[in-house]
Amino acid sequence: MRTLRRALSDDTGSSPVEFVLVGGLLTLLTFAVLQLALAIYVRNVVHDAAVEGAFHAALADTSLEEGVARTREMVGRAVSESYAEDVSIVETTEAGVPSVRVTVRATLPLIGLLGAPRAMEVNAHAPVESFE
Repeated sequence: MRTLRRALSDDTGSSPVEFVLVGGLLTLLTFAVLQLALAIYVRNVVHDAAVEGAFHAALADTSLEEGVARTREMVGRAVSESYAEDVSIVETTEAGVPSVRVTVRATLPLIGLLGAPRAMEVNAHAPVESFE
């Protein structure tokens, strides 16, 4: 019984085990924070590209297809062209004003840039310009 008590009260060798356990947890937490930052970055890039495409398409001397092309180009430059495969554009009326709405459905990055396809949807609106 005495030997068992001595063995249980002896903490020799526990430091390396604690280091591995805490180090593994901190590493996992660090990777989770980095992945969240990457997902937010991709969302912001896709949103900014949609806004730029909507404003470009809303110009008086451009077409809707040029707005889609502009959106795809910007997403492709910043992240990847695979994130700009599903871009749609329509003319709508927002608060009684003719406008253009660009919708981008992209992959939500879960592990690196891999993730759930079309899980993230971003919309952008811009008022239509005219020469009148």
